Amino acid sequence: MTTQLILKSEARGHGLSQGGAAMSGPLYVPVLPTRPHAAAAYEQLSPAIQAAVMPLWNLPPRSGRPEELLIAYTRREAHAASKVQRHLPGWLDAPFADETQLAVLADVMSDLGELSPLRPVTGPGRPEFQQTAALETARRSGSGVGIRVTLAGEWDDDVAQTVRDLLARVDPVVETDLLLDLGTVRADRPDAGKEALRALDALMPLTPWRTAAALSGGFPEVTADMLEQGLRPEPRADWHVWRELTASDRGYVPWLSYGDYGIQPARMIGREPASGRGGPAWGVLRYTTEESFVLGKMLARGEDRTAVNRAAARQILELPDFRGATASAGESWLRDCARGHGSAGTGNAAVWLRVGNVQHMTHVVRSLGA
Repeated sequence: MTTQLILKSEARGHGLSQGGAAMSGPLYVPVLPTRPHAAAAYEQLSPAIQAAVMPLWNLPPRSGRPEELLIAYTRREAHAASKVQRHLPGWLDAPFADETQLAVLADVMSDLGELSPLRPVTGPGRPEFQQTAALETARRSGSGVGIRVTLAGEWDDDVAQTVRDLLARVDPVVETDLLLDLGTVRADRPDAGKEALRALDALMPLTPWRTAAALSGGFPEVTADMLEQGLRPEPRADWHVWRELTASDRGYVPWLSYGDYGIQPARMIGREPASGRGGPAWGVLRYTTEESFVLGKMLARGEDRTAVNRAAARQILELPDFRGATASAGESWLRDCARGHGSAGTGNAAVWLRVGNVQHMTHVVRSLGA
């Protein structure tokens, strides 16, 4: 499997975009928050899986914070993302930031310099100073720039012109990556695949993109009531959209990269960080199968916590689609939790997110590389 994944990833560099130049890109682009649980999950991926993954890291919005705090937060999170990437490239963005935070991020990205594996991101509709700063950082670092185009509903052909205008400002030596972001894709967006193809038809011919990725988030908004009857499967609508894209006859399809928002709702990257005080008494254990996100209720506190949590892990191990305890560090944790092995206990919200991300990212890469 390791050799197969590497060969598949390398093969992506031998295709042609509609512009005629060679395209290359990762198998998988997860949209991740710059949070410790996501960084830990990325670090726990096996080397072969990690090599096929290129995260789009997202800073949370922090409106109304004093500038000195914004600088401290942004520098800490950007440096943490840069460190966890090490020598593998990724992108860093702040899609919901206000102008003050965007200005701080521009300075921090500039300070990271050429040694950082992180690529700046901009897009149509963003403040001109942010676009200029991202393009300049890309020029000086030689890392290239991500162009993130949001598609929350129907495609608007006018967007193609704004992307064309933005590309006209890119230095000819700077490579560009297309990040088509559909945001939340659930059952209430049955035309998401069709609209994505309309967008790609308009955007792909604009330039010889280095990478072109279609991103979408299918993970549901979870309530406690949803989990009262044991494990609950929820359809992977984002994966179904990807199947629709790859089933089309477009010439660019073989060179598209798949991206998703992993095991959290897409809107979570736009949420302000919590104060850290308190929190719900329950959480979610997540497992990804070919067709579904399987959800199980976990308790954050209470005298029944250990028994309830181990029972939820055991139910996942009993799924016909459980891939075995050695499939990833995520499955290994689920086994240990279910059987009471080790000293880590049954975890907390951050652990459940980390475990969910590890098993999900590993499964996605293997599904794409099969």
